[in-house]
Amino acid sequence: MLRMPSERSAEGDQQQSARAARERLLRLFRAAVDAAQPASLIGAHLPKPPRGRCLVLGAGKAAAAMARAVEAHWPGPLSGLVVTAYGHGAACERIEVVEAAHPEPDLAGFAAASRMLDLAAGLGSDDLVLGLFSGGGSALLPMPAGLSLQQLRALNRRLLACGATIAEINCVRRHFSAINGGRLGAACHPAEVRALLVSDVPGDRPADIASGPTVADPTSSADALAILERRHIGEDDALRSWLQSGRSESIKPGDPRLERSSAHLVATPQMALEAAAACARAQGLEAHILGDAIEGEAREVARVHGAIARQVAARGQPFAAPCVLLSGGETTVSVRGAGRGGRNVEFLLALAQSLDAHPRIHALAADTDGIDGQEPVAGAVIAPDTLARGRALGLIAEDLLADNDAHRFFRALGDSIETGPTRTNVNDFRAILIL
Repeated sequence: MLRMPSERSAEGDQQQSARAARERLLRLFRAAVDAAQPASLIGAHLPKPPRGRCLVLGAGKAAAAMARAVEAHWPGPLSGLVVTAYGHGAACERIEVVEAAHPEPDLAGFAAASRMLDLAAGLGSDDLVLGLFSGGGSALLPMPAGLSLQQLRALNRRLLACGATIAEINCVRRHFSAINGGRLGAACHPAEVRALLVSDVPGDRPADIASGPTVADPTSSADALAILERRHIGEDDALRSWLQSGRSESIKPGDPRLERSSAHLVATPQMALEAAAACARAQGLEAHILGDAIEGEAREVARVHGAIARQVAARGQPFAAPCVLLSGGETTVSVRGAGRGGRNVEFLLALAQSLDAHPRIHALAADTDGIDGQEPVAGAVIAPDTLARGRALGLIAEDLLADNDAHRFFRALGDSIETGPTRTNVNDFRAILIL
């Protein structure tokens, strides 16, 4: 169809506006990720060197970057071992860095967990253990109790696919582990244990960050069994038998082996959101943080966010446009289709539906670790024409949502965000720009 010059001009203006909005959103995401980098945060949380030796033990997607930051700031002798995800390593001179699989544990992670327990043995009261833990640590420290590594992998897959919250998942994990749920901390007794944490969990609960290897666990085996039953994955007799045996209990509050153990938050989702808000205001754009601990099914959370954004655009309530709405937390995806999930892209595709091509609303959603679900993609962006561009390629949002395959949609449009490993993890970041 022949287009008149005015039509081409209008289309060019829309494309230019979309590019400007996308770059604005990407700047906010970069500010959030930069605010959670261990290099600029670790130094303020380090204690004085002990009379004995200092041993570093850690796990998570940020663990290697945390270890490198410790080396840069620590004034005395130092040794240790941290395990991180493949591709998330960082060069260290005194602390050994091992890479292992995430989200499904592998033998490399199992070997690292075994070595950590060996290193913890024989510590004295003059010694100090620096624990460096972040999101991903649960899968990276697989030391199964009550089941095999293969069975743990299968249980992990079911937990991730059933829509369970991260608190539920980690409660179960702690009761099938010989290292998490405070057990590593107990193994370090009588040394002092100071855990430095990069939080990726709603509420920043230390017991849920990497499943709490060095902190007391307030949940019980009965809680874990109730979660399996509630999520319809409790039919396995072996799982039930272990949880009912009394041998699965984690280390509880008040245990004397943890009396010299403490936990300190180094980076949190709220810190990242505040950094993004400051970045927005520096650009002359008002920013509003809706919450740092939002949970629920990704597509349902998207509909609520969409309704708020439409209200802002149409009525200036509860905020006046132009502005950006920021939120964090960890949504879930109940995988029922053949796709590979990805809570941020599922959120965005459902949000695009909710916004119904609103001409003044753009959005970004991404995981601050650079990996959304099982894909090496952080997330994506949407614009008013997102669904129309998808339809032009034969991609129907409803069909892809039903198949939990939103990654395919955004990959085809070229709207995926690929950062590579960020070496930090403060969970999901969402920004909705209303012009």
